Amino acid sequence: MTRLAIHDGPMTSPGGVPPFKVREAIAEALWDNVKAQDLAEVCEYLGLAQQEPGEDPYCSKRSYVKARLQDMDLPALVTVARRVVAEYGDEDLKRILAPLGLHGVSTDMKNLIFAADGPKPRIVLPDSIGNAIRIVENEQYCLVYDRPLGEHGVSWADLADWWASRRSEAPSTPDQSRRELHGRLRRSLSGNGAEELVFDAYVKLGFDVPALIPQVYLHYDPYTVTERQGHPVLTRHRMDFLLLMNHRARAVIEVDGIQHYSRDNPQKGAPALADSVRYAAMMAEDRRLTLQGYEVYRVGGQELADRASAEKGITEFFTALLRRHGHLEPER
Repeated sequence: MTRLAIHDGPMTSPGGVPPFKVREAIAEALWDNVKAQDLAEVCEYLGLAQQEPGEDPYCSKRSYVKARLQDMDLPALVTVARRVVAEYGDEDLKRILAPLGLHGVSTDMKNLIFAADGPKPRIVLPDSIGNAIRIVENEQYCLVYDRPLGEHGVSWADLADWWASRRSEAPSTPDQSRRELHGRLRRSLSGNGAEELVFDAYVKLGFDVPALIPQVYLHYDPYTVTERQGHPVLTRHRMDFLLLMNHRARAVIEVDGIQHYSRDNPQKGAPALADSVRYAAMMAEDRRLTLQGYEVYRVGGQELADRASAEKGITEFFTALLRRHGHLEPER
């Protein structure tokens, strides 16, 4: 049976890279790093299409790989490319991924302040050159992850190990420690049913995936409204959720209630009013984060109105996202 060729034509990614370039770069990376006798097994492991009769890696390794990639669209190719980079660290393939905005945030993580469940912390910079911070007030209401960020991001296992290490009393069992951590993170959602639904759906995906970190401080503005003297406050002090994944990839998950695009109606009992200024500021901040290398995903509050269908949709979204970044096995 002959494979159907996908017409790449002028179609490119937002970074200007056509699918056939990704396909060729994957084939070149595998040609350079995998022996012919191992190629079929490696292709199977990477989730490529089944081998067709007549396809022989001993004839041409490049042609063999490209044939098994031929039916894949760009997102599927990127998923394979990420896995190849993770396995073999191919520099040319990394350069192909870079313009796609899919190779993560370039800056190092310095301060991860999260799970805030009370007043905003007051922060000072005891070492501004080294970007070291110290929380001098309200530290008890937030958590500060102080370990280096590995190439795989921050997993639930990383977070649970850190949580256990910060306990002053005798360590509990791993299961007890995980339950305590889960309860502390969930408490930071402050009874927000929509955010709780998203968090609970993600937790069901298991322990061997990146941690879904709630209520992460993105900006810090120490000034009060009066002290700002009319100057605008920084947009989005906190992210609803943050995922730190393979290869410095970072995804922001925002759960949008009506307050994100409306304002209170001064007429008592009347519906809220659309607020185009607030909505525009939110979109501008999304663009800024995206240009920094973050992936920004918004979940509309109305999507979560029916819990059963909402859980299914959220689970499908997170599963696809984690597959894209190589944290779950590709769909067969």
